[in-house]
Amino acid sequence: MTNPLLESQGLPRFDAVLPEHVKPAVDALLAESKALVALLEADKTAPDWDNFVAPMIDSGERFGRAWGVVGHLHSVMDTPEWREAYNALLPEVSRHYAELGQNLKLFSRYRQLRDSAVFATLSPVRQRIVENEVRDFRLSGAELPEEKKPRFQAIAEEQASLAAKFSENVLDATNHHSEHVTDEAVLAGIPEDAVAAAHAAAERAGKEGWLFTLHMPSYFPVMQYAENRALRERVYRAYATRASEFAADGVSPTEFPERNNAPNIDRILSLRNEAAQMLGYHNYAEVSLVAKMADTPDEVLDFLRDLGRRAKPFAERDLAELREFAARELGLADVQPWDITWASEKLRQARYAFSEQEVKQYFPENMVLRGLFSVVENLYGVSISPDTAPVWEDSVRFFRIERETASGKELVGQFYLDLYARQTKRGGAWMDSAITRRRLTSGVQTPVAYLVCNFPGPVDGKQPTFSHDDVITLFHECGHGLHHLLTRVDELPVSGIAGVEWDAVELPSQFMENFCWEWDVLQDMTAHAETGEKLPRTLYDKMIAAKNFQSGMQTVRQVEFSLFDMRLHHDYQPGGSKTTQDVLAEVRSEVSVIIPPAWHRFPNSFSHIFAGGYSAGYYSYKWAEVLSADAFSAFEEAAQKRGAEASVLDRATGQRFADEVLAVGGSRPALESFKAFRGRAPQVDALLRHSGMIAA
Repeated sequence: MTNPLLESQGLPRFDAVLPEHVKPAVDALLAESKALVALLEADKTAPDWDNFVAPMIDSGERFGRAWGVVGHLHSVMDTPEWREAYNALLPEVSRHYAELGQNLKLFSRYRQLRDSAVFATLSPVRQRIVENEVRDFRLSGAELPEEKKPRFQAIAEEQASLAAKFSENVLDATNHHSEHVTDEAVLAGIPEDAVAAAHAAAERAGKEGWLFTLHMPSYFPVMQYAENRALRERVYRAYATRASEFAADGVSPTEFPERNNAPNIDRILSLRNEAAQMLGYHNYAEVSLVAKMADTPDEVLDFLRDLGRRAKPFAERDLAELREFAARELGLADVQPWDITWASEKLRQARYAFSEQEVKQYFPENMVLRGLFSVVENLYGVSISPDTAPVWEDSVRFFRIERETASGKELVGQFYLDLYARQTKRGGAWMDSAITRRRLTSGVQTPVAYLVCNFPGPVDGKQPTFSHDDVITLFHECGHGLHHLLTRVDELPVSGIAGVEWDAVELPSQFMENFCWEWDVLQDMTAHAETGEKLPRTLYDKMIAAKNFQSGMQTVRQVEFSLFDMRLHHDYQPGGSKTTQDVLAEVRSEVSVIIPPAWHRFPNSFSHIFAGGYSAGYYSYKWAEVLSADAFSAFEEAAQKRGAEASVLDRATGQRFADEVLAVGGSRPALESFKAFRGRAPQVDALLRHSGMIAA
């Protein structure tokens, strides 16, 4: 039987691939890779692009595409069978990449090519690829003494296993807890669609009443709308203590100590620190920044502290207003963490005379997708239409992006859209690459992306409606997707998002969020779920007035996460007298205005830095907000030049953004791309203005 994971042409065979395919596919691809490496090591001819770099890229893509499918399914279909198949091969795959990265002979051939006369004849894009490879070999330990390489490999393998375990613990803890409600009075305030979903969940579990879970489509409506304070507290405690030493009450010891991520956190940090010092760096933060826009950890810390200093007075004002309102209008003299989201929604409604639930009724799924696609089509001169492909779950959809040319429609790229939350799917939202653009002898290989969210799904046959925050999330992930799909770079290692500095990779995603606040955009993507009415101008004006509601609190929260991440990887010593919770407490005393209870275990579910790609890089979100706000200002300026009522969907500016940012991917430094689009270096004032923290 043909193994679908070994098919390197065409789309992934999600209708055919099974967990039992993983081991034979990985074994075969590892054997292929080792055979190629042996040939390249033995080759005595001078290395050039065709005899050395191109075969390495081909082999890497073939292996990466197969393992990418496995990793994707582990994220979106985390059944026991797929978890076992993934984890069984993860150490071997990690070892493979570690051995490649430490191969001194391959490293020497890359350096030989870079130092040869041939290097000057390569295109600037190919020169950048070779330079990146030399850098990455050094960061992978290629220059370490041979006796130290086994330890460096062991560190890489253990880190990969710990990251997978961290993520699985969070998912398992999230799935384990639910709140079973049998008294209808407890449901007061919770929106009808969330109540209907909870009733459906109870029915699936064979129970009467309603079942609320810790998955975001269920958790967040409880925290935002439930009048029952005891319910909010129980749900908050359960969410805040996921994958920790505590049970859901925040007091008792957990019944699943093996899911406690605290030991994993310390071990991950210890391994990262050890690997960094083996490479000659003081700490992991320095290693992380080698391939980023920022030069030093101090530069990042200064940026975050400056932003925190500017935002904290606004955050303090936000919190004081909330407490005063809660005491005066809600009878809450002592606002607790489980009250904040609920009380904030009450304050929003009182101040701006609308609720997020009211807004949500204007965003049915079909209209949101239509509006999103319209923005993309208007900005970039492409068309998006449904397409067909094998999928991993029936609700997943597939689309194609095309561009009109003199000879007809040209395929630009394709993407999968997996919108709904499931128990077997890790939380959050993300974009990942399935296939990356490159030029082959047979023509251009068009890119394919995964866009994954965790929104509420249909209930009782009714299409879901999305909150405005959900809409912003969808636009965000689409921005990542466009970065991958609209590339015009033909060399795989720097095509699309590949090779882009991590602290710039959020620019296209956060840039797209801005369009969710534009009147003409919202007119094209709203229709009331019951009446079909477009979003009224009066409601839109209220949304705009409330846009920066509690922006100070939101900003310092992100600064808190970013500072905590950077300090853990910069000056924290695992196993010392200070714990990670101590570091978090210090950060909060510096920048935060809301201090959670002592039993709160936020780090234990901070998957971005312990199981994702954001270690010593979470600041990227705030830095990219600077870039995205400044970039969007170019569209605002173009609209102002055309008149007061002109749309920000300016085709010429959109084309320039596509040409200078999206199309070039990682083929040149991100700062050069930004300057090419904006005509200058980025300025932080645009972010502060967009957030309402300085005057427009």
